[in-house]
Amino acid sequence: MNGLFISFEGGDGAGKTTQLRLLAQWFGAEREVVRTREPGGTELGRNLRELLLHGGDIDPRTEALLFAADRAHHVASLIRPALQRGAVVLTDRYLDSSVAYQGGGREISAQQVEDLSLFATQGLLPHLTVLLDLDPQQMRRRIGGDPDRLERAGSSFHQRTRQAFLDRAAAEPQRWLVLDASQPVQAVQSRIRERVAALLPAEGGAGMGRSYRSPDGTIRQEER
Repeated sequence: MNGLFISFEGGDGAGKTTQLRLLAQWFGAEREVVRTREPGGTELGRNLRELLLHGGDIDPRTEALLFAADRAHHVASLIRPALQRGAVVLTDRYLDSSVAYQGGGREISAQQVEDLSLFATQGLLPHLTVLLDLDPQQMRRRIGGDPDRLERAGSSFHQRTRQAFLDRAAAEPQRWLVLDASQPVQAVQSRIRERVAALLPAEGGAGMGRSYRSPDGTIRQEER
């Protein structure tokens, strides 16, 4: 059985964690679901996350390399093995975040950042990337507690990052699902489930149609 790889992207406060959790619940116990995040999906990642988000200032190239190091280990030790055993992998951020934040927000070469991430992951891309799009002004109002180093980067940084996400989605619409994150949580989740359901047909027995999970969570049979 082949695995399914889905990433959630968008600015902090857009609702990625909530939507990822709800989608994991929708799958139920019928398939293994691995929930993870970047940075921080592994023990090494948790150490790098502390440095990247809560440490002192670092230059943009060092930042990009540290994110890539985390991603390489994340894919090799967690994501790829899970996909090989047929699991559904849901990640809160993946390589598109690096291209948007370092290539868009930090204004270093987006192509260089993307090439670095593709090298780190051996070209592994999600089957679906969900972009929860929200105006940075609204995101700031949603974020509680002390902002991390990236959250403190300023409004122009976050505007550039948002536009970089939108540009990437427009260039590759078959992989991306762009949703207005200001909509009610369940309305957003319904759209996500609808798109994911279309990715889940499984071969039935001889002479049968294919079974698939509908957006309401039921297993249905597709007639031939």
